[in-house]
Amino acid sequence: MAQFHQVFFEESFEGLDVMENGLLNMDPGEVDPEEINAIFRAAHSIKGGSGTFGFDNISSFTHVMETLLDEMRDGRRPVTADAVNVLLASVDVLREMLTAAQEGGEPDQERVDEQRQALDRVLAGESGNASPAETVAPEADQPAASVEPVGWRIVFRPHAHLLRTGNDTLRIVRELADLGGTRVDCDISDLPTFAEMEPEDSYLSWQLHLDTPVAREEIDEIFEWVEDDCDFAVIPVMPEGAADGAAAEVATPGAEPANDSSGKPDLKAVDPPPERRCGEDRRKVADRRAGATAKAKGGGGASSIRVDTAKIDSLINMVGELVITQSMLGMLGEDFTLDKLSRLREGLSQLERHTRELQESVMQIRMLPISFTFSRFPRLVHDLSQKLGKKIELKMSGEGTEVDKTVIEKIGDPLVHLVRNSADHGIESPEERVAAGKPETGTIHLSAEHRGGNIVIEIRDDGKGLARDKILEKGIARGLVKEEDNLTDKQIYELIFQPGFSTAEQVSDVSGRGVGMDVVRRNINELGGAIEIDSELGQGTVITIRLPLTLAILDGQSIRIGSETYIVPLVSIIESIQVQESMLRQVAGRGETFRLRDEYLPIVRMHEIFGIADASARRIADGIVVVVEAGGHKCGLFVDDLLGQQQVVIKSLEANYGRVEGLSGATILGDGSVALILDIPGVMRLARQTKTSDDNVVALTA
Repeated sequence: MAQFHQVFFEESFEGLDVMENGLLNMDPGEVDPEEINAIFRAAHSIKGGSGTFGFDNISSFTHVMETLLDEMRDGRRPVTADAVNVLLASVDVLREMLTAAQEGGEPDQERVDEQRQALDRVLAGESGNASPAETVAPEADQPAASVEPVGWRIVFRPHAHLLRTGNDTLRIVRELADLGGTRVDCDISDLPTFAEMEPEDSYLSWQLHLDTPVAREEIDEIFEWVEDDCDFAVIPVMPEGAADGAAAEVATPGAEPANDSSGKPDLKAVDPPPERRCGEDRRKVADRRAGATAKAKGGGGASSIRVDTAKIDSLINMVGELVITQSMLGMLGEDFTLDKLSRLREGLSQLERHTRELQESVMQIRMLPISFTFSRFPRLVHDLSQKLGKKIELKMSGEGTEVDKTVIEKIGDPLVHLVRNSADHGIESPEERVAAGKPETGTIHLSAEHRGGNIVIEIRDDGKGLARDKILEKGIARGLVKEEDNLTDKQIYELIFQPGFSTAEQVSDVSGRGVGMDVVRRNINELGGAIEIDSELGQGTVITIRLPLTLAILDGQSIRIGSETYIVPLVSIIESIQVQESMLRQVAGRGETFRLRDEYLPIVRMHEIFGIADASARRIADGIVVVVEAGGHKCGLFVDDLLGQQQVVIKSLEANYGRVEGLSGATILGDGSVALILDIPGVMRLARQTKTSDDNVVALTA
């Protein structure tokens, strides 16, 4: 029966999506017969299929859900908000059970039992939101529950790849230190020799002693962005004289570290908990659900993809045309004479056309609708609106817009962070909205569309907008800008992408620490995209993300520097101009610049950055300046010449050679030569480093 399991799992995950969407659209007190019948049929199909294939635990759990849905369907039980929330949580648990069965593992039985008891309470006419403590031992005396920890001991072990995700371990340590008095022990036992060290790998571990009785949720919030990229355990420090049972009960997240032979805490001796339930809210449940959904829709892993048969048929037709053309060219080659030259040219023209069409057909196979990413947000916004006590309506458009599968996999987390920010900081409370003359229900609009060779995603809300003056004040206080700087609104809004920047008056467990927006921008830039913010105080905010449709092929501009050819992504180019010597200016702190209309842009002499000795253009008037933009910053790349525009196939430089700052990959040109593809943000960083080095040399010489 194993050969049918994959079909069962795919259909079951699709059924869960039907159930979840139906429950989110269900209004308490009203029953839409079609909606509840669709939910019931999905649950019944999952129960029947799981029973057929021997997944008895899934079948029995779904049976309880089906019983509750059947009573709602027949009108024997009213539809209440509590019942809908319990069913939504049950969908999450059922998704985790199906994922575990698909991977051949075991589900979290404790979580399954807790949720089943919640369903039983709803069926018995009780509230379904009793705490786990009430469920397990409602009659037991629990004096230990009143004993609060006086501090915390946190064991933090980053995975080796954590730094490559754009996160900073020391920033996390500093965030913990901001909660109160902190003592830090660093474990360097995994640090290799200098020759074996990888600069981008993380080798250090920490044990932090937090001597402040803060809430556990505040600690979990700091690790939220990196929870999949590290191991950590949080051990409470109980007051002297507290009962042992109380300490043991609160200390369930991990074990206290033992000391090693040197007397220092042994960080390796701590087994971080597989799942941190303390302080866990429905937002984390929704994130687990989204991950399981993405995995299921991808066919159970990142290596597979479900493709429309129409795309396969188109690909087969293209291959057939290519075979015919190849056969014709082969016959011409057997006894070629000059009088057949016109037929040869015609055959080569057909080959070029069919190859281009074949390329487009193959790329279409990797294209998936953006709804694979958007599907997580109705549940996310539903949970956030309940958690924050706000009324929020999510509108989505353009869900059928197709984009490369790799882009879909990488854009999900940044979008989740931006939608959370809109719900937490953008949308006001119902009372504030009514006082401001707005409807008490706020709106978040998530849209996607094709524009040229890009996909444009917008997150638009009708909330209170960004406080321009407050952001500027915070930027001046942190030394990011100066009071005398004449900044546009757009430049001021760009400050929120600085690491650690936040104007939140208080930290919530949704957002507010300033950890995340810089990572959002970095992740989008790594995809070759850009992010912009437009806001109006009191009216709302629009965040626009531009991404390439595919990461395998890009439209590029070929440039020449000496004897070398480089490719500049067209999406980064604003214009190309010839600059005269009279247009150059030396600006303090920015070096060599030129004026382009109303602003001065720095010039990056590419032959100096890459050390190309045979560059022909040394004087600014002898070459071309290509104006590019990345991360909200512009500069002019000084090159010898422009060669032409073309589509290029991206080859990984890191996989075939190694990581090189300023380069994002390579491609093979028509003549067989290799051209390197510029990473514009990396080039800008190189230029700043070169300028800093030159300034230091001048200072030392002086």
